[in-house]
Amino acid sequence: MWIDILCEQLAFPEGPAFAPDGSLWLVELEGGMLSQWNRNGLTRRACGGQPNGMAIDHNGRAWVCDAGRSELRRYSLPEATGATIAATIDHMPLLMPNDLAFDARGNLLFTCPGADIEHPAGYVCCLQPNGTITRIAEGMYFPNGLAFSDNGQTLVIAETYRQRLWKGSWDAIACCWIAAHPWAEVGGTTDGPDGMAYGANGLLYVAIYSLGCIKAVAPDGSTVATHLLPGQNPTNCAFDPAGTLGLVVTEAERGMLLSLPELGPGLPLFDGGHAWPGD
Repeated sequence: MWIDILCEQLAFPEGPAFAPDGSLWLVELEGGMLSQWNRNGLTRRACGGQPNGMAIDHNGRAWVCDAGRSELRRYSLPEATGATIAATIDHMPLLMPNDLAFDARGNLLFTCPGADIEHPAGYVCCLQPNGTITRIAEGMYFPNGLAFSDNGQTLVIAETYRQRLWKGSWDAIACCWIAAHPWAEVGGTTDGPDGMAYGANGLLYVAIYSLGCIKAVAPDGSTVATHLLPGQNPTNCAFDPAGTLGLVVTEAERGMLLSLPELGPGLPLFDGGHAWPGD
């Protein structure tokens, strides 16, 4: 498998995402940066905090899980001017938000793993366009990446410290994850599955933090391919809608942005639709 190293020496890169204009963005958790990559290089914009997961909506705004501030934030691009969208649930601070994804009705789902690796304190939230936040899952050991398939009717969530993926049906109207169950055991050492992205071929491509690879998981939960990477700590991945870069991967050990051009295309992501006030 051919791998292009697009950029190195990034400060713990995470959350690669493509804007509606096709531009590639990522966050740098340890640098507090929103960064834009193109063939001419990298443009960094300071946003502070510890930005982690990122999703870009139909208006080209970046929705970011900020683990340092324990907030869900939204930034205009390319200026990177931001505002806090959510900081609490049940009158308590959010627990270090990590990754996020829009569903088919414009709800925004995000994981809150916290920092406790010894106890199942992590949970997953759903933020509706009217501002209501509810928990859709709890009692997890570091819930992390999440991905939709089946036109948004199926939701998969990574539980990093159990090295497994959970799958269940997603009711976007009731904001309810139904019959969620362990679906795939994908391995790891001290860590495990992180961010992930669905291919149009029905395979789920999962970044396995600490194993230095992307695993392709079939609908039956079996691993059908393992793509080794030049760094041990891939954090997340996203498919290039234009097809040029294939699967883009962020990797934290060496601070790399990688391209696997032979992989793809990916399933289109939901982008928040036109449901949010002010759109």
